[in-house]
Amino acid sequence: MELQTDDTKTTICIKNMVCPRCIRIIKEQLTLLNLPVIEVHLGHVDLERPLEPAEKEKVNEFLNDYGFELLEERKAKLVEQIKTLIINAVHYKEEKITSNYSTYLAQTIGKDYSTLSHAFSSMEGITIEKYIILQKIEYIKAQLDYEELSLGEIASKLHYSSLSHLSKQFKSVTGFTPSEYKKLQLRGRQTLDQLY
Repeated sequence: MELQTDDTKTTICIKNMVCPRCIRIIKEQLTLLNLPVIEVHLGHVDLERPLEPAEKEKVNEFLNDYGFELLEERKAKLVEQIKTLIINAVHYKEEKITSNYSTYLAQTIGKDYSTLSHAFSSMEGITIEKYIILQKIEYIKAQLDYEELSLGEIASKLHYSSLSHLSKQFKSVTGFTPSEYKKLQLRGRQTLDQLY
């Protein structure tokens, strides 16, 4: 069931949208289906009206073909919203988050952090904190692979207290220091929707 947000639009929640390319694919496919798309974001799409049953079936088909999923359960939507906010904050947001992640998530979603944490852990089998760390490690790997930022710049962007903290956390997750990882020929990056 779609989440009706106001009289002029309907929002549908979609699982596994993790990058701008996902947004583009979803937008293109919904446009090909002649659906009334207002805007596509990571994790959800705003439509001018609710989907008809036949339209919903077509949307489910194309989403499954591309590895996405239409979310209908409230708890699943909440968990996907948490994941989307974390992915966006770690990988795509230019400006720094001015608070810690727990405060950022609670304020953005409008629910207390303990509710978010419980829902996330019960559905995903890991804590939000661990999920954030895994996202940060994948971001660091990408930066090391493409040499776009220095380790100091990465540490600053990801709110690490020091370069030493970043290095210790990176090694505890990957088994390598950042410099050892950078020297590897076969690098082990994972897709963002399959972390944990």
